[in-house]
Amino acid sequence: MAISNSLLEIGDSSSERYELLAYLLAEEGIEADQGEPQSIRRRMDAGPAPLSFAQQRLWLLHQLAPESSMYNLAPAFRLKGPMSSRDQLEAFFNVLLQRHESLRTTFTTIDGTPYQVVSPDMRLSVPFIDLTTLAQDEREAEVARLAAEEAQRPFDLGQGPLLRATLVRLADEDHVLLLTMHHIIADAWSIDVLIREVVTLAATFEQGLPSPLPELSIHYADFAQWQREWLRGERLEEQLGYWREQLKDVPALLELPADGRRLALEAAQGRMERFTLPPALAQALKQLSQQQGVTLFMTLLAAFKALIYRYTEREDILVGIPIANRPLPVLQNLIGFFVNTLAIRTRLGGDRPFLALLEQVKQEMLDAFTYQDLPFEKLVQELNLERDLSYHPLIQVMFSFQDAEPLASLQLPGLSLSLLEFEQTTSKFDLTLVLGESERGLEATIEYRTDLFAAGTIRRLFGHYQQLLQGIVANPAQCLAQLPLLSDAERQQLVVEWNDTRTEYPGERTLAQLFEEQAARTPEAVAVLFGETRLTYAALNRRANQLAHTLQRLGVAPDTLVGLCLERSIEMVVGTVGILKAGGAYLPLDPSYPPERLAFMLVDGQASIVVTTRESAALLPETVPHVIYLDADWPAIAQESTENPISAATARNLAYVMYTSG
Repeated sequence: MAISNSLLEIGDSSSERYELLAYLLAEEGIEADQGEPQSIRRRMDAGPAPLSFAQQRLWLLHQLAPESSMYNLAPAFRLKGPMSSRDQLEAFFNVLLQRHESLRTTFTTIDGTPYQVVSPDMRLSVPFIDLTTLAQDEREAEVARLAAEEAQRPFDLGQGPLLRATLVRLADEDHVLLLTMHHIIADAWSIDVLIREVVTLAATFEQGLPSPLPELSIHYADFAQWQREWLRGERLEEQLGYWREQLKDVPALLELPADGRRLALEAAQGRMERFTLPPALAQALKQLSQQQGVTLFMTLLAAFKALIYRYTEREDILVGIPIANRPLPVLQNLIGFFVNTLAIRTRLGGDRPFLALLEQVKQEMLDAFTYQDLPFEKLVQELNLERDLSYHPLIQVMFSFQDAEPLASLQLPGLSLSLLEFEQTTSKFDLTLVLGESERGLEATIEYRTDLFAAGTIRRLFGHYQQLLQGIVANPAQCLAQLPLLSDAERQQLVVEWNDTRTEYPGERTLAQLFEEQAARTPEAVAVLFGETRLTYAALNRRANQLAHTLQRLGVAPDTLVGLCLERSIEMVVGTVGILKAGGAYLPLDPSYPPERLAFMLVDGQASIVVTTRESAALLPETVPHVIYLDADWPAIAQESTENPISAATARNLAYVMYTSG
């Protein structure tokens, strides 16, 4: 899986997949090397160099939040076995600082324009922390704390190196290497290059041999200058033309059902959940992909888009996929920020068979790779999108597929190296799904914003994704709307448990009696909330009792209809409960109705008593025999008893009469 805590840079590092992509392009009649870049030459000027398009965006983001650690890459490695001294490890890193200009790069501005500056000489110090004096469980907790602290410590882009390394000793033959790099000088592929070269240097050192690493013919600053010169004019317009058409009228936001509200400013807080798809399902998905002439990546992406469709019912879905973006062999061994993001837009509907969606996604992927040279940062700039600081521009959901961990096979004589995984604390996008093959099947990681999603929601989402995949391999010709989504437990809960609504109801007791029982059980619980006003069950019961006694003095008995003409308010609830407790039935009289309509309802219903207020009473006919004003008359009503009134009403008596528009 990913070797850093940043998913922006996750690209496909498998040369086999690029070969397969070239094969697919050829099958579609597309030249794999169409528009291949010319060779990159060394800069003649050793002075400040322009930023690449990707670096420029990160530099701008750093100016907005210089204390942010969002773009820190912070992998940690467990080293088990005899360890060379910390001084030797530090020497290896400094050899690489001299080898890679990007590791000696800082950033400055000249006349308001940012530039990258390569220092001719820069050294890295590797601090050493010894935890052997702690108990075993305390060591693990402390190294996790150190890793989190290191990952969150920001860089100053004007001061180098933009690389930090710390060696933590847990035991004589058990160490952890904490590595932190700013994204502006590296990506996940770069960390792979860095660690492999450290291992190579360590192996040759053990044998007493000189470094076998060849001198690099170009450096990242050479690429940045070449990119600016190469991607312009007709070539730039051709790339822009495709993406402008592809993304014309694209929805600005892909909003998944969320637990929380989106913050006004895009939040960096995030978490990561890990899952595994069983080997049998992984093998079935591979077979399906081979049968359909697509990659496993395409099948998994199509299923992910089907899941988003089922969650949102949106038929226009845009998902980002990261690519390594190293089109020339000379770039393979460089450390730098090369990764690019492709915006894959799919239009789909519930009546579309999955196989048709899969073919569509295949073609969209092929087209996108044909026009992959346009940097995402340049695309966002050229589209002139309306910016909203609460979400990432253009793309809010990412999808990535990787091979098994590329560093898992790295070994030194007697020394094993493995990646450590610590709690994720940031997320650049709303949600990112990363899948990768392993011996256990398909490993999955979901990185998500914690202001939007709860952990349970993410686990449920992945469960639905797995159900969807199982339905696809069982019958890939099914329409999207028919693919299974729920687990057996969820189906049991939804169909059986949540529909088991039968309950014993005390049908012989009146509403007033049931209310009195509730008031006795929870007298101090809030019964009514209106604006800032709260009324407990005990207080509501007392007021309703006082009104009920007043109504009974006026002759209200079972089946007596009492008009209730009030705006939505606390008084409306007091009036309703009071009429029922008196034994009568209430007749709702909406104050917004015409006076003629209100007069008809009173006469037709034979209601001789109306409960209202001075303001609402202005709409009533003057012929009403008895009018009770809950505002003006309340001092007198409040003199009545607060005890529950005795009523002859039963559950078979009238509770209310409703006049509808029909």
